[in-house]
Amino acid sequence: MKFGIFYEHQIPRPWNEGDEHRLFQEALDQVELADRLGIDYAWEVEHHFLEEYSHSSAPEVFLAACSQRTKSIRLGHGITLMPPNYNHPARVAERIATLDLVSDGRVDWGTGESSSRSELEGFRIDPTKKREMWLETVRETARMMTATPYPGFRGEYFDMPHRNVVPKPLQKPHPPLWVACSNRETIRLAAKLGIGALTFAFVEPDEAKYWVDEYYEIFEKECEPIGQEVNPNIAMVAGFMVHEDADTALERGLEGFKFFGYALSHFYVTGTHVPGRFDVWEDFQKNGQYAWQPASCVGSVEQVRSHLEKMEALGVDQTIFIQQGGRNRHEHICEALELFGREIMPAFKERDAEQVARKAERLAPAMAEARAKIVPAPAMDDVPPVEAYPILMQKRNEKTDDTTIGNRLKASTTGARE
Repeated sequence: MKFGIFYEHQIPRPWNEGDEHRLFQEALDQVELADRLGIDYAWEVEHHFLEEYSHSSAPEVFLAACSQRTKSIRLGHGITLMPPNYNHPARVAERIATLDLVSDGRVDWGTGESSSRSELEGFRIDPTKKREMWLETVRETARMMTATPYPGFRGEYFDMPHRNVVPKPLQKPHPPLWVACSNRETIRLAAKLGIGALTFAFVEPDEAKYWVDEYYEIFEKECEPIGQEVNPNIAMVAGFMVHEDADTALERGLEGFKFFGYALSHFYVTGTHVPGRFDVWEDFQKNGQYAWQPASCVGSVEQVRSHLEKMEALGVDQTIFIQQGGRNRHEHICEALELFGREIMPAFKERDAEQVARKAERLAPAMAEARAKIVPAPAMDDVPPVEAYPILMQKRNEKTDDTTIGNRLKASTTGARE
């Protein structure tokens, strides 16, 4: 099993001058530390307008900065919002490919729809159409990364003429493709489409077993790839804070993860939000005793190891730690990561290669069958030229002049006959 760290960039009110700057700089330091420790992934969300809960509106910028401070850790979009009003598909293809090039091929391309009213209506997106938008844009964006040229597309939610979308990514045909999943329906869809499942449902091990088993059963029997490659993987998130003393871990980490759950519920389920005015942290302090507490790796070394061993035994491919939540302190996060890297992760690393090999052997027939179903973008044998505007306007003017002259001749001839 592999491990990742995850960023929302949470910053509860009240905000002081420089707090956002400090938050981002500390996050960069944490990713650099995780890279040195051998943690496998750093995941970054894309959210808009979800103040306090997530100040991560430009993940491609943060991940690009991470790419220049690290050597090995994979850089995951967890996720890129795909409805076109958020991000035009061509812009997604360009940004993912560029990040892949500057990171030496370390990008994972997570995708999603979003489901908060603040975000969807803020960008004038019809929430009843977002799944169809996602399906259309993910398929076409993957084709843009591989086709030379991309033949163009006229769909229900976006259209563009033929163009060669550059640059192309270093990883061929494109970086591993994932989708955010908050329920079993989306897990099933991920399996059918041959892409990784980034599960943000905080399920306990007993429930995780059914999610994992169903995902791989569907992948092996029903996969019809949406991308130009398949990526059968399932990752699950957990709150994280580890210390030699369990009570210290709880003291340092539990409130932050309760706030994570509370703020999530506020924006997505229960809250009435006044932009720029409502204080989520203050509301949490008043009502936090009712906060949902996510499944977590918050505890002693033994407790965290035990939880992770259960997830490993169930076939979870990656556990992603949410270590930066609420008011969790940078120094405590770094201490916890170092302790994890020293006392817990090595044994999992030793087993990982063997488990990956067993999985590859088991899935080889299904992988071959799925790859045979991949549908690339239609090839263009005769590529129409795209003329520069001066040439185009000159031709239009010439056509107009010819038409005008012809009409004048017709009119004079008609008059002479009369």
